[in-house]
Amino acid sequence: MKLTVRHSGIHSANGSEASVRAQILTLEPLRQIDEAIVHLAHEHEASPPFRVHAHLVTPGPDVFAEARDHTLAAALAKVMKQLVQKIGALAGKRGTRHKSELQAPTRRARCIGRAPAN
Repeated sequence: MKLTVRHSGIHSANGSEASVRAQILTLEPLRQIDEAIVHLAHEHEASPPFRVHAHLVTPGPDVFAEARDHTLAAALAKVMKQLVQKIGALAGKRGTRHKSELQAPTRRARCIGRAPAN
C-alpha cells in the first residue's frame, strides 16, 4: 500500500504521519487498499479548525471520508469511523448482490386463457 500524507498548516514532525499510517493499516483486513491519500489541514479561520480528508484507492469503488473537529486526533478518529462504516456498507452491498445471484430462477407464470397442452 502506498500512503501519501499531505499537510496544510500543520508541522509534519509532530508524529501525525505515523499515527495516520497505523490507523490506515487497521483497515487492511477489511478491504484491500492500493493507495491511501490523507490530507491533514489546520485552517485557523475556520471553526472547528482541524480538517482531515481521506481517499482510499481500492479495487472497485474508491472510498472517501472527511471530518472536522477541534483537535487533529478527534478529526482523524471521525474519518476512521466513517471509513469503517463505508467499507462495511460496501461489503454488505457485495454480499447481498452475491446472494441474489445465487437464488434459483423464478418459474414463469402460466398464461390465463390458454388451453393446457395434451
